[in-house]
Amino acid sequence: MDPISERLRARHPQRIDLSLDRMRALCEALGNPQDKLPPVVHVAGTNGKGSTVALIRAVAEAAGLRVHAYTSPHLVRFNERIRLAGTLITDDALNAILDRVEAAMADTGGQATVFESTTAAGFLAMSETPADLAVIEVGLGGVLDATNVIARPLLSVITPVDLDHAEFLGTTLEGVAGEKAGILKAGARGVVARQSEAAMAVIARRAAEVGSPLTVMGVDFDAWAERGGLVYQDQERFLDLPAPALSGAHQFDNAGVAIAAALELDLPETAIAEGLKAVRWPARMQRLTAGAYADKAQKADAELWLDGGHNPHAARALARALADRQTRAPRPTALIVGMLANKDAGGFFEALKGVDAQVFTVGFEGTAAEPEALAAVAQGRGFGAMAAGSVDAALERALALGAGRVVICGSLYLAGEVLGASRETWPV
Repeated sequence: MDPISERLRARHPQRIDLSLDRMRALCEALGNPQDKLPPVVHVAGTNGKGSTVALIRAVAEAAGLRVHAYTSPHLVRFNERIRLAGTLITDDALNAILDRVEAAMADTGGQATVFESTTAAGFLAMSETPADLAVIEVGLGGVLDATNVIARPLLSVITPVDLDHAEFLGTTLEGVAGEKAGILKAGARGVVARQSEAAMAVIARRAAEVGSPLTVMGVDFDAWAERGGLVYQDQERFLDLPAPALSGAHQFDNAGVAIAAALELDLPETAIAEGLKAVRWPARMQRLTAGAYADKAQKADAELWLDGGHNPHAARALARALADRQTRAPRPTALIVGMLANKDAGGFFEALKGVDAQVFTVGFEGTAAEPEALAAVAQGRGFGAMAAGSVDAALERALALGAGRVVICGSLYLAGEVLGASRETWPV
């Protein structure tokens, strides 16, 4: 664990407690930094939030803008969550900002969760660093998420909505969509990804209630893969663009949403094209080419991939990506899977049922599902599955059995451990 994460775990409650009261009080004590940010693009959704943030940031930076970004969780270093005008916050700057946040908490006699305190720290750092745009990712839900103290975003973005975090957001698409739609604000346009009919009805109703005009994928604009590139079309334009530099068919939808947002920001087509080519977002169908794990795979003439998707919607996207790769270059496939204990493992493996793969299950630091229990779930969905003691042991077994394509998946926390053990960490 990196030093900043250790500090936060030692000094702040680890619980998830969705409420804005503590966050509002903390921000008030800090001088309301959330009201002093540059124009904000606020991004909520179940899947694709991080990729969409990365795409919007890449396009805006290609247009010459200085861009703040706030994302979660981190993979290797806590600093990844706060990017100031294009650069990750330094340890010294982050520790100094956290000192001020904790002093404000002491002065008011309040207490904040880890996410609340780090969100306040991010807002404070961003408010004091000149920039042209801030792209802020919701942590969990929307209505009561700590980031939702932002009262006047320039633009709200809602990526695909699906079931996840049922203990906090509910077990129906309508309920989850209602939480995500809580970021829509009066006068701020909402750019909405392709949604199920049930989710879209809730989002549209919320938009009408608060006075947020919507631009909806599949209605007002669309994007698709064509001739090795990406085509974007709305009511005013038809753009022939490069494919996004992120693997998987689902990234064309994410890119379409990011392009619609970029056009709302009046960013030029040239910057959109450059941003699509330049974007990076680790652990989303990322090809690993360096480090001990990648070296072992390369010696066996095998591909090694990493994907942090951890719910059924993400597993469906992974299944489509693997099917596409199998069509172009068939190889025996193995999945190395680790998941948090509170995730829908059954739904995850059900969504992967069309993938012809041997499964190896592993644990990782924290509240991970037991590998033996996870293997039993996979077996119940028709997979050949066995528990392994570690990623390294699972990789060795997969390669010994002749796998030519190995995908480590199921959790961003597992992905962070894999990246931290390799030479491919977060780009600075």
